[in-house]
Amino acid sequence: MKRIPAALLFTLLVAASPLQAQAPAAAAPDPQVLALLKEVQAQQAQLAQNQASIEAKLALVAEAARIARIYSSRSGSNAK
Repeated sequence: MKRIPAALLFTLLVAASPLQAQAPAAAAPDPQVLALLKEVQAQQAQLAQNQASIEAKLALVAEAARIARIYSSRSGSNAK
């Protein structure tokens, strides 16, 4: 008989816990948070531009290395 009240108490605690864990509704975003968000978005855009630039330069270097290998193989050297 003691198991039923314990199980009932456990069930009530588990069912009530999601209700307590909900965050209150925010009225208006904080201006500081909005400024930081815009700054982070600008940094992400800059990172994307930098990554594209790096990839373009890497492609140029890879092409130069490919051409160098072709020329070195034509000259008869054993360089690899």
